This record gives sequence, C-alpha cells and structure tokens, in this order.
Amino acid sequence: MTTLRFHAPYMEWAKTRRSARLDLAGSNILPCSINDLPGVREAIAFEGKNENGYEPLLDAIAARYGITANCVTTAQGASGANFLAFAALLEPGDEVLVETPGYDPLLGAPRLLAAGVNQFEREFARGFALDPERIRRALTPRTRIIIVTNPHNPSGVVADPVALEAIGDIARSNGAHVLLDEVYLDLAAAAAPAGTIVARTFAQRGEPFVCTNSLTKSYGLSGLRCGWVLSSPAVAERLRRTRDVVDGTGSIVAERLAVVAFKHLEHLLQRSLTLLGTNRPVLKKFLDSRTDLEWAPSGGTVVFPRLTRVPDSTAFAERLLNARDTAVVPGRFFQAPAHVRIGFGGPTDTLRRGLDVITEALDDIGGE
Repeated sequence: MTTLRFHAPYMEWAKTRRSARLDLAGSNILPCSINDLPGVREAIAFEGKNENGYEPLLDAIAARYGITANCVTTAQGASGANFLAFAALLEPGDEVLVETPGYDPLLGAPRLLAAGVNQFEREFARGFALDPERIRRALTPRTRIIIVTNPHNPSGVVADPVALEAIGDIARSNGAHVLLDEVYLDLAAAAAPAGTIVARTFAQRGEPFVCTNSLTKSYGLSGLRCGWVLSSPAVAERLRRTRDVVDGTGSIVAERLAVVAFKHLEHLLQRSLTLLGTNRPVLKKFLDSRTDLEWAPSGGTVVFPRLTRVPDSTAFAERLLNARDTAVVPGRFFQAPAHVRIGFGGPTDTLRRGLDVITEALDDIGGE
C-alpha cells in the first residue's frame, strides 16, 4: 500500500495513543457543560434555513468581529474552515508556504489537494517571532497561500501585528493570500497584559487576509464543531461554492446551538480566563524552576519548552506516558524534536499533578 501524501502524524497519534491519567497533551480549554449555556435545550431543533450558513449565526459572527455577514462562511470547526480555504484558493501544482514548527494538518491538507508545501522557520532563538523577510525569501512564483497560526501552534506565541501587516504586503505584491488560523486568538486577546491591545481578528484589514476560527479553543465548545472563515465577499463566495462539493452545508442543530453560545460568549470567555488565571502561574512557577527547560511566553492554552539535555523528546514523552501515566506531545510532531507541547487549559489539579510528574522525570534525566 502506498504512503498517503496527506498524512498528518500528529493527528493520528492524538487519536490512537492510549489515554493518560494526567493528560497535558490537549490544547482545548476545559469543556463546558449544558448548564453553562442557558437556552440550549430550547434551541435544539432539526429544522431551519441553512443553505449558506444559518443566518442568525452568520450575523452573530459578523457582529462579534466587526465585519459584514457576506464576509462570513461557516465550517466544521477551524480545521474544516482551513480545508475550505485551501480547497477554494488552491489549484493542483500551486504551492503554500507554512511555518515550522507547525501544526501538521496545515501541511497535510494542501498535499491532499495536490499542492506543493514549502516551509519557513519561526526560530526558537527569536521567541518564535515571525520574520517577514524570511517569508519573502521563501516565496516562489507558485506560492498562493502563506499559512500562519496566531497565536502560534505549538508555542502559543502571539504574533506582532506589524509583522503580520508586512506579511500581508508581501502576499499582496505576489498575488497570494495569507491564511491566519486564529483559533486561539479570542482568548489570547482577552488575556493580553494591561496596556497591550491584541485585536480579535486580522480580517478587518481586508485582502489578502483569510482568517479562520471556531468556538473550540477559547470557549470550551469543541463538541459543537462550529467554525468559520472571515474573508472578502469575493473569497467568501468561492468558499461557499467549494462547500457545495465538500459537505454541502453545516448541521442546523449545531449552528442553532452556536447562536445560543454567541449570546453567552463573554460569560464563556470569563470562565476560560478564570481558569487560565489560576493555571498560568502554576505553569510559570514550574518552568521558571527548571534550568533544563527553555521556553517562550505563551498567550494561548499551550506552551512549547525545549529540553536542553536531550535532542529528541520522543523517548522522554513515551516514558511519561507508559511509566507515569502522563501525556505531553513530543515535539517531533511539530518538526521540533527537542521540544514538548504542554497544554494548561484543563483542570488545575491535573496540571499540578502532571507538572509534578514531569519534574520527577526531568530529575531522572539529570541523574542518568
């Protein structure tokens, strides 16, 4: 059997690895319950006009991000939104330029569509900051999409808006789009330090930006699979016609429930901020205590420290999982093998105990 050209090793590992008692491998915020969303039970229904997206949901998304509803396309989560953007904007033989370290479905989806994939580095030595000149040098005449996650997955680093503007200028000059995966951005913007303004989306800057998001990472509603793309009206029309041949339309049940969620987003966001307000100091204390870890500050729900004593964290992560029932993500899945990704959006007790186990495992390395 031939190897699939669109393989996403991280997603396969995430779906097939055994469960762990102390799971720090996820990147979601703690899931909501039905009780967190008053009105959900009353909103459940199987009927509704939903040909190009449920109109009340389109209006709610547009109002949230300060754009018009004809710039909004709904999708099955942020991953579905990304796929629709690739399918609408790429032809076979086109190329994308995507960051490394990076989230591997963003490499796999363009390959599925017979596009070439090139990468530009976000250097750990520079705090994973975006370097527009590095992107400019990596472009080819076939580059049609520059792919950036903001905050960066796997590190959680929030992008400098000046760098994003420069990347937009580069794309515009080369007839390309910038796909910004902003699935962690609502939470990062709300949690930004006092005096720091982080916009909820770059979509208001217009072409060439195509921005994707969902209710998953910031709001604890991964089960709804409510995602969207914010773009120019012309790109939105391409996205909708592309969706005609991908999955037709979204679930009216999920989109009706998502409208209820939008009515309570500030409450859900505060719930997430309260949790991270407790968890972030716990994580920082742990990271600051370790001379064998180097890390960049995170604005999301994950952090991506580098292990200074081992060049590849795979064996370390496997020992954590198999011998200590604790899960982190090996950095090799993000093309950075010396790192591990640690999620800190779950229960505080799980985070504390998981970090204690990681401390013991790191101390064991030091004693070897």
